[in-house]
Amino acid sequence: MTNYDICCIGHLTLDKIVTPKETVYMSGGASFYFSNAVSNLDSNYILVAGLAESEMRAVEALRAKGLTVDVMICDNSHYFENIYGENQDNRTQRVLAKGDPFVIDVMGDIHAKYFHVGALMADDFSNDFVKELSKRGRISIDCQGYLREVRGTEVHAVDWTDKLDVLKYVDVLKANEMEMKVLTGTTDVYEAGRMLYSWGVKEVLLTLGSMGSVLYDGKDFIMVPAYEATEVVDATGCGDTYMAGYLYKRAKGASMEESAKFAAAVATIKIEAFGPFTGTVADVQKIMGTRVAKLPNDEVLASLVF
Repeated sequence: MTNYDICCIGHLTLDKIVTPKETVYMSGGASFYFSNAVSNLDSNYILVAGLAESEMRAVEALRAKGLTVDVMICDNSHYFENIYGENQDNRTQRVLAKGDPFVIDVMGDIHAKYFHVGALMADDFSNDFVKELSKRGRISIDCQGYLREVRGTEVHAVDWTDKLDVLKYVDVLKANEMEMKVLTGTTDVYEAGRMLYSWGVKEVLLTLGSMGSVLYDGKDFIMVPAYEATEVVDATGCGDTYMAGYLYKRAKGASMEESAKFAAAVATIKIEAFGPFTGTVADVQKIMGTRVAKLPNDEVLASLVF
């Protein structure tokens, strides 16, 4: 048995990122942004990555940063095109190729405090995969991949068909305001938090972009600020970076609130530059100590329109 603080499982993708300023081709995916963030933090970490053999250079780049990476070779790598307008909260996405679903055999004898299931599409992980993994450690999921249906090359937002079968095994779930509405059918943050908790989620993280985030643990709703960015350059991977910061602190014993504040600062650093997070713990602490923090409140939550 091999024990880690955090294990992320997900596809390393080929990404085409188009913004009003430029077009960039690079590696991507939840596991890419998550792993790069963790590489700058002090964590006992392993990535289990899926990708085509022709793209192994992405794995070697992560290993060169000192990360442990196991690989599931696929016929193809996931290939995404992400197009942003001036408002980077809005994204148009296309899928140009798909990798294979993960199977539990690729996990070997890995155990961890937290397993982050980095789904990019609804069929990346079977229900049985998550169930079996939950026997080895706590399960963390960012729900965005589970809400993606690919029709041709177009990505459409759909409800998570098997959510009740999977969420009962999930300890940490992150959803933004649009994903929250798709999952629960409500735009009321409090109602949505209670609903997700009733379905089995132990820690509900509802992120509201520049307005901060709301946490729910079954007892209390906790308002967490967003830290003001000097410039919004590249929002791709911000949610994955947020989750890396959150689980990094949780694995070290920090509270939900402390972990989410750290995660928000990590995401702020990431959004100010192209590519993955390259900061340090000291950089994160500086953001938390010096930047303007926007805290969500009932008036802000009531004004949400989506």
